[in-house]
Amino acid sequence: MKQDLLGIAEQGKTLLLKIAVFIIGITILILSIYWLPWQANVLAEMYPEYIYLKYPLLVGIYLTTIPFFFALYQSLKLLTFIDKNTAFSRSSVKSLNDIKCSGITIIILYGIGIITLITQDAGNPGILLIGLVIMFVTVMISLFAAILQNLLKNAIAIKSENDLTV
Repeated sequence: MKQDLLGIAEQGKTLLLKIAVFIIGITILILSIYWLPWQANVLAEMYPEYIYLKYPLLVGIYLTTIPFFFALYQSLKLLTFIDKNTAFSRSSVKSLNDIKCSGITIIILYGIGIITLITQDAGNPGILLIGLVIMFVTVMISLFAAILQNLLKNAIAIKSENDLTV
């Protein structure tokens, strides 16, 4: 009975995280579909001299959503591994590696975008600040995933050594 309650509590923790990942994904999807094109039109009207950058920037931002949603998918997979008590596995290490690589891809794409804006003298401070904040958050998430990946590799190595000695 106590084991069942403990299992339900553990699944409740990951369920809350899965719901949070799902809400984040839906929010970004809705913003990408509705708000982003609207905001691009508003900025094109405010700064008509930079209208030629409207579609390249939209394409660049949409490109960054691909690794973002891939990282969210890998997060859901990782939470599923935790639910199944297989968190200490090569699959979990791979998911963390994929999250890290997705973050690096996002950082590179935003870096290219910021450099493009600066070289075109279109570096609106607000837009550049948003890009830098996104890059900073992505760096932190990528570093966290890399640290967890390293810890998980070490834990798996220790576990396999213990299994061999017993």
